[in-house]
Parts: sequence; structure tokens; C-alpha cells
Amino acid sequence: MSKLIKPKSYKKKLSIYDTQKAIGLTKRAFEDNLRRALNLSRVSAPLFVDPGTGLNDDLNGVERAVSFDIKETGTVGAVVHSLAKWKRMALYKYGFSVGEGLYADMNAIRRDEDMDNLHSIYVDQWDWEVIIDKRSRNEEHLKETVQKIVNAICDTKDRINDFFPALTTTLSRDVSFVTSEQLCEMYPDKTPKQREEAYVREHKTTFVMHIGDTLADGRSHDGRAPDYDDWHLNGDIIFWNDTLGCAFEVSSMGIRVDADSLSYQLEKSGHNERRALMFHKLLLDGTLPLTMGGGIGQSRLCMLLLEKAHIGEVQVSIWDDKTLSECAEAGIELL
Repeated sequence: MSKLIKPKSYKKKLSIYDTQKAIGLTKRAFEDNLRRALNLSRVSAPLFVDPGTGLNDDLNGVERAVSFDIKETGTVGAVVHSLAKWKRMALYKYGFSVGEGLYADMNAIRRDEDMDNLHSIYVDQWDWEVIIDKRSRNEEHLKETVQKIVNAICDTKDRINDFFPALTTTLSRDVSFVTSEQLCEMYPDKTPKQREEAYVREHKTTFVMHIGDTLADGRSHDGRAPDYDDWHLNGDIIFWNDTLGCAFEVSSMGIRVDADSLSYQLEKSGHNERRALMFHKLLLDGTLPLTMGGGIGQSRLCMLLLEKAHIGEVQVSIWDDKTLSECAEAGIELL
């Protein structure tokens, strides 16, 4: 079991019945807000992919995908970690145009994930992707999109509070943009997560940019696969969570790699062998469109907006015995 945060005198503000109603309202409201803000259309998404295509998200490169043999084909399927690459292929295949995008419900099993207040082996998120042109591959466009997403989240929170008066926390729409290099300079003696904690404590809504490349201290701020985000045009949306008293990430997103940045990042990460994969060939020869996209955690967002102390209060998963007993003692009722 990973470390469990047990807020002092924690009391759930919604019954399990009202929590289920609130989860449904949150998901419907936020989907509508996000769709309008980014001009998205909903599409169906895969639960598993062929591991030989290069379409699965490799996350930090060490997580093991859940795989299984398929009787009829004699091949193997791998449960997705996310739809980061699949979405770009879908935009190309479905004939979307510049300024148009898609979103999908993504469900995954991450067997190597931590199991604490914020993490579960079951992952659900809204995966979205939009086609952009070359002129939009810049930090200004990235920041504008971040602000739209933050506004969609805050609009959803306001609506939820109206329906459930017991919920009183509000979120700041004022986004502070900071790079991982700046955080490294500001807090040289802290770990990347400690840097986020210190900064977000003072800047309640933050977008930490430039994630994946090596910093001055020889480490990266956090792991990013080399073949979807451009490491210098990406970031994480992080809110301050009053219930837990900590920095709380709800989304990883960014402008995706073009041929040049993909070549650099494959070389830097030591993964040049991926150039031979179908997805990477289409990207390197310019077949796939330029895009930006991200994932927004569904359970994470419900947890934040419904002022819950544990992700297990808004999703059903499997937990170790110690988590179950400690949550029960702390008044945290897991589904």
C-alpha cells in the first residue's frame, strides 16, 4: 500500500446515493462543457490494441500492459494505458479537419499503478485530441487551450455546488503558468513533486510546462513517453485540493510531436527502434495531422469536485486490506 492521507475530522458531505447522482451530473456537465470549449465530437474508443502497432501509450516506459491471447486470431491484445496515439490515428482515419477534434471515454487497467488517495489500478479519463495547423504549434495556443479546460472544470464545479449545497469549495480560474526548469531553479533542494506542492500551495491553479526532457539537475520533472507530447509544448493542470491539503493533478496534455521533435525525443530517450513501427512511420513521413490533446481523469475530477478524500469514493476498484481498514477508521467510505 502507498501512503494514505487521512484528513483530520474528515466527514463525507454527500451520502453514497447522492454521490452516485453527483458523479453522473459531473460527468454529463463536464463532457458538455469540454465539447463546446474545444469543438469536439464523441467517438467510440478501443479497450485494447495490437501491441505491434505502436499505438499503446508507453507512459514512463516501465509499466506492464495487461495482455491476453485471442483464441480466434492466435494473436495478443494489450489493454490500453491511454489513447494518446490512437486518437491521432483516428483523426486521420475519420477525416477530421483543422480546428475539429474528438473525445472518448478511456478505461484502462494499470497493474503497476500506486494505490493511494489519488491512484487506482482502474483508470478512467476523457481522452481528447484536436487537429491544429503549423502556426498553432506554440506556447500561446497551448496556454489558451489550458484556460478553456480550466474554465470548463470551474463551470462544472459551480453547477455541482448549485445542485448540492453541502459542497462549498470553489476553484480558481486564474491559471499560473510555470515551467519545470523554473521550478527547478526556485526549489533546487526539493524533488519534482515537492516543487509542485510548494508552488501550487501559493498558486491554486497551475499549469506546469516542459515535462519529459532533462533538467539542469540531470533529472526530468516527470516521465513522458517520447512519441506523443512535444516535451517543450506540454504540461499538467494541477489544482490545490482543500480536502486533502495537497497539489492535485487532473490532466496531462500537450501539443503532440511533429517529425522533428519525434526524432529528437526518440534519440534522447534511446528508443530509435520505434521508427520501424506503423504509427511512427506515418508520423515521420508527415501522413498524420498535427494535433494537440490530453487526458482528463474522470474519477480524479469527480473526487476534486465532490470534495472526496479518496478516489475509491467515486469509483469501484480493488484495494489491499490495510487500505480498506484504514479508510474505514478514517470515515472514508469506499465504493
